[in-house]
Amino acid sequence: MTFIRTVLGDISQDDVGFCYAHEHIIIDPSYPTEKNPDFELSSVDLAAQELRHFYELGGRTMVDTMPCDCGRNVSKLADVSRMSGVNIVCPTGLHLEKYYPKGHWGQRLSAEELAELFVADIEMGVDVNDYGGPEIHRTKHRSGVIKVAGGKDNLSAHEAKIFKAAALASKRTGCPIITHSEEGTAAMEQVALLAEGGVDVSRVTISHTDRKPELEYHRELLKTGVCLEYDSAFRWKTSENPTTNLIINLASEFPNQLMLGMDAARSTYWASYGGKPGLTYLLAEYRAALLDAGLEEALLQRLFVANPAHAFSFAE
Repeated sequence: MTFIRTVLGDISQDDVGFCYAHEHIIIDPSYPTEKNPDFELSSVDLAAQELRHFYELGGRTMVDTMPCDCGRNVSKLADVSRMSGVNIVCPTGLHLEKYYPKGHWGQRLSAEELAELFVADIEMGVDVNDYGGPEIHRTKHRSGVIKVAGGKDNLSAHEAKIFKAAALASKRTGCPIITHSEEGTAAMEQVALLAEGGVDVSRVTISHTDRKPELEYHRELLKTGVCLEYDSAFRWKTSENPTTNLIINLASEFPNQLMLGMDAARSTYWASYGGKPGLTYLLAEYRAALLDAGLEEALLQRLFVANPAHAFSFAE
């Protein structure tokens, strides 16, 4: 039987419950936070406080998406999980090149060498130093998803190498993959690269595609069998909500491939840091808005429960 790998151990698909499919729970001081101080989310206590409110509303699982050496801290994620009761999936992989200094090991190593590091995170345990060196000391907390990222409009040669590494690691371990699509673009290229690498695209999730809310673009993506994660519901400033429109138009045709998250990677989005709307938004305000828009509870159960349970399970 397949499983979901969390920082505190493997769980059954039946134990996933309501899941946010793309979050940033801990971001320690790092190269990204030097450039964007608002990215820093380093407090275990504040994260646990926010996730307890999520838990009280019925939330049970979050997929963290801050990969290797750009603020990831697996020990803190484990502490937050214990304190809040929320299952947390920790990623391996690499983010966009702009989140690393020039000469970073992600730029120097080959796809095969990167895949070895990803596999070790998945099978042995994440390095307590987040591959920041100079030595590797593996914790007992293992990664349960591979996170990689593609740039706007097309993938660079560097990004294509990272996707190749992700495919190699996924094929060896059965680990699912989640990707960043810059402004929702180049998603089809991402799917093609991973499929060429032998990955089962039904366990690939492309994130942020609702930032390019063109209906036919999404329909063509979904026809490949890939999963899409929408996280812009709270970001739109227009009278209509393009994310809601996509769900209304696509959910009946592709009920098993859509998921929701917040990608709340700024302290100004977290209530516990004094921001808004807070991480309860999807389970409170937005869930109510979807019901008011005519979506049935059974469909919301797929978006929040059944679809993440499949997409983030390991291949048998």
